[in-house]
Amino acid sequence: FAPDKYAGQLESSKSFAKEFMAKQNVPTAAYQAFTKETVADGYKFLESLQAPYVLKADGLAAGKGVLIVEDLAEAQAALKNMLVDKQFGAASDTVVVEEFLDGIEFSVFALTDGENYVMLPEAKDYKRIGEGDTGLNTGGMGAVSPVPFYTEELRNKTIAQVVEPTIKGLKAQNLNFRGFVFFGLIVVNDNPYVIEYNVRMGDPETEVVIPRLDESLSELIRSAQDGTLTNRTAKAKPGYATTVFAVSGGYPESYAKGKQITLTKNSENLFHAGTKNEDGMLITNGGRVLAATCFGNSMSEALAASYEQIKDVHFEGMTFRTDIGKDLIKYV
Repeated sequence: FAPDKYAGQLESSKSFAKEFMAKQNVPTAAYQAFTKETVADGYKFLESLQAPYVLKADGLAAGKGVLIVEDLAEAQAALKNMLVDKQFGAASDTVVVEEFLDGIEFSVFALTDGENYVMLPEAKDYKRIGEGDTGLNTGGMGAVSPVPFYTEELRNKTIAQVVEPTIKGLKAQNLNFRGFVFFGLIVVNDNPYVIEYNVRMGDPETEVVIPRLDESLSELIRSAQDGTLTNRTAKAKPGYATTVFAVSGGYPESYAKGKQITLTKNSENLFHAGTKNEDGMLITNGGRVLAATCFGNSMSEALAASYEQIKDVHFEGMTFRTDIGKDLIKYV
């Protein structure tokens, strides 16, 4: 239940994914890919773009391989660092340079048997460490599902322009794929564009998407394995699911592990991430430690419950964002 290594390049190679999108006419930012030998061409291409400049290491770089630079000279220097000086090792043997898209991001998810598919609930996550989406990128500080600006019109466009051509492309381009397809999207002038594919579910999106399913996840996965998704649906429960992450002090930079975690109340809504059981004591063992997922009839109700839950988690240096979902209130 996963793509094979070749099909997995939809996530592991930015240039592979971009070429796939081009062949399938999937909307995405204009781009070119460069190597050490063509770095001078990369400088010229950057000159043809308007700031800010987006540079992406082709391979996997632990979530740190995407640079957004405001100054042209700095962007050209960054391209040299990536290609010539191997800033990200083999991951930046090729670098994708693309136009900057200014919009609002969210994610949709499909489960496919390689030919048929079902749509799962959509989600919006919050990557930055700081309030108001400031500071460094993280693995994700929280998420909300459903996404209130994901209207029926936008949904129809997304399925017709992004999901359908992607799923058809799997077969057309001989990609052996049974599993989850994560579409990282940005909405620009009411139109969806693909930022990236992942060949798995996202985190923290999973913590709000899967709990909202009103279907048996195991049966859906079995249908994907058996190639019998044709008549399946993935109904979602009504209302909202929200999740908020408690993270270690200093994260996403250096942080200490081994801090004792105290849970003062019911912890059934907590998803464990960077935790460890040591001699019967729960301690921190990573940057993102615990996620509090709760439900509500409204987004505000669900968020209030998640924040109540996170307040029952205690460990030295613990921090969390207090503004998850606040940017979405205007769409509700």
